[in-house]
Amino acid sequence: MKECDFNFKNYKRFGAVLVVSGPSGAGKSTICKELLEGNNLHFSISCTTRKPRPGEIHGKHYYFITIEEFEKRIENNEFIEHANVHGNYYGTLKKEVLDLIKKGNNVLLDVDVQGAMKIKETSLDDEILKKCTEYIFIAPPSFAELEKRLRGRGTEPEEVILKRLHNARKELEFCWKYDYLVVNEIVEKALNEMNAILISLNKKTKRIVID
Repeated sequence: MKECDFNFKNYKRFGAVLVVSGPSGAGKSTICKELLEGNNLHFSISCTTRKPRPGEIHGKHYYFITIEEFEKRIENNEFIEHANVHGNYYGTLKKEVLDLIKKGNNVLLDVDVQGAMKIKETSLDDEILKKCTEYIFIAPPSFAELEKRLRGRGTEPEEVILKRLHNARKELEFCWKYDYLVVNEIVEKALNEMNAILISLNKKTKRIVID
């Protein structure tokens, strides 16, 4: 038998891309924020055509670019996902993500279901992205609990709540297209499950790079 000369101490591994989605009221933003603060995770900087808000810095919060430049980047297939929201473009740069994971960094993408499905489609044409991307869906324990949370905020009119509930029903149907399902009944428990997923992803062999 040929002697194995692989050095298990110094092997290189690409980082993982965690694509996280969930309906409004499921607690996705809270969990992502906590996950970013407690782990070696990078948040990919997106491009947008909207104007910077007070305190926002180009290259830190967003890349603020013109509509013309954004559309040119779309033509050049530079985004792994993009969308037009209320007249402004938002998009995740493929190069931004690839540069991070090639250095072994894990990247968190907090996107809606539409964005996640677009990333799935884009990743089919890129071997590294296809190998490194994992999809996690954050769900409420029940639809009734989701409605209770949305109404409990007390900050939105009825028509907005009804719209969010309508969208949530459609989004929940996509949960089976994700690799992991985390039910957020108690934030601490859901966060522990997310951390366990991250630990598992950091041990996967499919992202090991053998020169």
